[in-house]
Amino acid sequence: MEDTIEGSIGLTEAAQIPAQRGTQLLDSAVRYVEERHWEVFPGTWLEPVAGGERCSCAAPVCDAPGAHAVRPDWSSLATGSSAAARRLWGKEPKASILLPTGRTFDALEVPESAGFLALARMERMHTALGPVMCTPDRRMLFLVLPGAAGKLPDLVRRLGWMPGSLDLAARGDGQYVAAPPTRVGGRGAVQWVRKPTLTNRWLPDAEELLSALAYACGREAADGRGRRS
Repeated sequence: MEDTIEGSIGLTEAAQIPAQRGTQLLDSAVRYVEERHWEVFPGTWLEPVAGGERCSCAAPVCDAPGAHAVRPDWSSLATGSSAAARRLWGKEPKASILLPTGRTFDALEVPESAGFLALARMERMHTALGPVMCTPDRRMLFLVLPGAAGKLPDLVRRLGWMPGSLDLAARGDGQYVAAPPTRVGGRGAVQWVRKPTLTNRWLPDAEELLSALAYACGREAADGRGRRS
């Protein structure tokens, strides 16, 4: 998938912000469908304005400019057909690529700093990982088997944490993530930290990653309290 879908970010590498070209978006959306069997749907996009860019939704204040659903019934647009994906991005080549969660995968979300700490720990432990992405607002998303969102609070409690004490969340049924190479206006691009490959086609269960993620989030929370004291 290296030729059209953005490559991985090394743990110590600076991320390059790719251009959001229409052909790149279309090709990436089609390859997510064909090679990963992920459903995709087009979201908003960035429109040039004097001195910058704005979201195609034209809202005065937009939380995710260029990278959110266009309509409340976005779920009905999601498709697992490459022909349909070509048709949708053929109509609007600049549309962001959005992937519904709760279907072929859920996503565990943590702060970027905690995510890189957890990744280093997982690598030392030879933990099998699925794809991992990083967002421009410094969040990291670990793709896991569907169902993680529903059981996350209980899993966190079993590890001895109160769910609300950690900056650790899951996106599941009824939610979505923006996929590379989607750009979020003024912030940068969503990028792969661990890109989709043949070796990570089989996603891990959330429980396999949770110990390292909870430890990293707990450490970050403790460091934050120490800086405030």
